[in-house]
Amino acid sequence: MTLTFDQAVQLDKNDPLAKYKDEFYIQEGHLYMDGNSLGLLSKRAETALNRSLNDWTEHGIDGWTDGAEPWFYLSEKLGEMTAPLLGAKKDEVISTGSITTNLHQMVATFFQPKGKKTKILTEELAFPTDMYVLQSQLSLQGLDPNEHLIVVKSKNGHTLDEDTIIENMTDEVALVVLPSVLYRSGQLLNMKRLTSEAHSRGITIGFDLAHSAGSIPHKLHEWGCDFAVWCTYKYLNSGPGGIGGLFVHEKHHGRAPGLAGWFGSNKERQFDMAHEMTPAETAGAYQLGTPHVFSSAPLIGSLEMFEEVGIDVVREKSLKLTNFLLECLREEQLLGEFEVITPLEESKRGGHIAVSHVEAARICKALKKRGVIPDYRAPNVIRFAPIAFYTSFEDVWKTVQALKTIMDQQEYKEFSNNRNVIA
Repeated sequence: MTLTFDQAVQLDKNDPLAKYKDEFYIQEGHLYMDGNSLGLLSKRAETALNRSLNDWTEHGIDGWTDGAEPWFYLSEKLGEMTAPLLGAKKDEVISTGSITTNLHQMVATFFQPKGKKTKILTEELAFPTDMYVLQSQLSLQGLDPNEHLIVVKSKNGHTLDEDTIIENMTDEVALVVLPSVLYRSGQLLNMKRLTSEAHSRGITIGFDLAHSAGSIPHKLHEWGCDFAVWCTYKYLNSGPGGIGGLFVHEKHHGRAPGLAGWFGSNKERQFDMAHEMTPAETAGAYQLGTPHVFSSAPLIGSLEMFEEVGIDVVREKSLKLTNFLLECLREEQLLGEFEVITPLEESKRGGHIAVSHVEAARICKALKKRGVIPDYRAPNVIRFAPIAFYTSFEDVWKTVQALKTIMDQQEYKEFSNNRNVIA
């Protein structure tokens, strides 16, 4: 116990990101370990939102062009600010929609069944919304998802074998859609390798970056990924229901969007009000309706911090935090009681640590009673996500101490082992 506490104190003293913790609203007496579900509010995000509210107050409709942060160009500005986090060119990224609507857009655009190539490849551990999108898009094409959706199986129920994914890239596959990081276990897939393997077989490939955007560096342009989608309310701290984002590699610019909407227009022509669309020549072409300004504005403040620090520094601290979490679990002899389902290799790990336990739902409730905010995923997974900007090493140490006490004193037994409506 003393060893890891002393380590925590020293690591916090040497942490270049420690000063950013004061920029976030953290409830007193709470240890927030759920930033991979919803990031905390920062004072800069609050300021950015208030700025757009003030633009509405002062300018009314002219806030679209005359505000301090003109709404008409907000999606493009956010895309340009986000691009460095993803290793993308500024014209390849746009802030728009939600992760689900953006995935619908990308599949509608890039899934073009022809001849033998009529199948979509994904995996069985995918987040449900991704599966729903792929099933519905196949149905819209008149194809039976039971026949045309190839679902790669997991050998252990937690992680995926990349060789197995590649083996399933047959000559019948037209499109591959995979997560960058598996939402349950935190496994990080090798996007560069998978993209190369797909392209060598003439297959289009896209990624769901929900659990990697703002947590790990990417090189989407260099790797040649065809498209990607993500949310911003997790590691990017944009707030509940925050705006989504999408990436389309520049080699595809000029391709007609599968789903057309007027905000995908060339901005110089948009208000011509013509019934024949003139799409933008950038990723902006894949926007649909009017941007959700107040769900977008907070992201400006959040991204300012990423611009100051750089995603590589964020990733370095994230790995130190998750490594330290594992070390504390080991020190407190909890690894025998919990199974770590996150890969231990840093190159295969995202931003959170997931453990399984038969009493997971009860344990999460007991943690919350002690002021620790974890995340539960049915039927038996607890996720801990220490966030680089606002989690200290001492926070991690205290979290494990709370878990140790709960298990030693069996405090979880006062709760039912059922999830709440929102888990």
